Amino acid sequence: MEALQHTTVLLDEAVDALRVQPEGVYVDATFGRGGHARAIAARLSTAGRLWVFDKDPEAIAVAQEFAATRPVGQVRVVHDSFAHLGQCLGEQCVDGVLLDLGVSSPQLDAAERGFSFRHDGPLDMRMDNTRGSSAAEWVNTASVQELAKVIRDYGEERFAVPVAKAIVARRAVAPFERTRDLAQVVAGAVKTREPGQDPATRTFQALRIHVNQELEELPLTLEQAMQHLNPGGRLAVISFHSLEDRIVKQFMQAHSKLPQALSRLPLRESELPALDLAEVSRILPGADEIARNPRARSAVLRCATRTRGRA
Repeated sequence: MEALQHTTVLLDEAVDALRVQPEGVYVDATFGRGGHARAIAARLSTAGRLWVFDKDPEAIAVAQEFAATRPVGQVRVVHDSFAHLGQCLGEQCVDGVLLDLGVSSPQLDAAERGFSFRHDGPLDMRMDNTRGSSAAEWVNTASVQELAKVIRDYGEERFAVPVAKAIVARRAVAPFERTRDLAQVVAGAVKTREPGQDPATRTFQALRIHVNQELEELPLTLEQAMQHLNPGGRLAVISFHSLEDRIVKQFMQAHSKLPQALSRLPLRESELPALDLAEVSRILPGADEIARNPRARSAVLRCATRTRGRA
C-alpha cells in the first residue's frame, strides 16, 4: 500500500526523548504512517524490539509493510486501540512508550474517512472504520442534551446548545449523511468565530473525540504504559489540544509527587513516586517546523522517566 503524505511532528525530539538503547524494547502506540516508528527502529540493533499499535486499518497495512523491511521479529504490529496496550503486552516490560495523539494528515485529507469539514464525504470519523458506530449514527440519534454536552466539553464550543438544537431540527427533516451537510448546519448556528477558523472546527473535533473515545482511553493508556515501563524507561506523549495535554500533564505530575505527609521522611527507593519528570518535560515545535508543517503549531511533547517507585 502506498503511504499517504504525512509529516511527522516533533520527530527528532520525540525519539530523542525515548533515549533509545540498541537492544531495548519500545512501543509506538500510535503508528500512523510510521515516522516515529521508522526513526526508533533505525536506532535498534537486531536484538532490539519495537511494538507498533494503531486502530486504523490503513495505518496497519503500512505498518505491516514496514515490519517486512526490518529484521525478522524486530517489529510486532498490533491492530488495536492503545487502551489495550497492557493486555497486548502481557508480561513484557519495555524501555519506552511513545504516544502521538490526535488525527493524522491522511485521515484528515481523505474525504471518505469523514473527519474533515473541508472535504465532503460520508460522516464517519472512526479511526477504526471496521468497528463501532459512526459519527452519523450518533448525530442522528443523540438528544439535544447529549449533543450539547459533547460539543461543549470536547470541542469547547460556546455555542454548543444552539448547534445541538440546529442539528436536531435539521435531522427531523432528513438524517445527516455527509460532512459538508453537517458543517453547513453548524455554521448557521455559530454566531461568531475565531479569525481564520471555520465555524465547524470545534464541533467536528468534539464529535471525533467522542466517536473514538479519545479522552476516555488516554488515562487508561497512560496508566498501562507506566506499569509496563522498566525502571529508567521513558514515557513520551505528543498532544495537539488542551484537553489531551491537561490529562497528560496531570497524570505525570500526580505520579511524580510524594504526598505532603511523606515529603520530609526518609524513604526506600520502592516508596518513591513512580515517575520522574524529564529535565525538560515540555517541548514545543520550533518556528522552522511550524513553517514547514502548520499542523505542528499546537503540538506539545511531555516526557517522564519511570523510577523504581511503586505506581
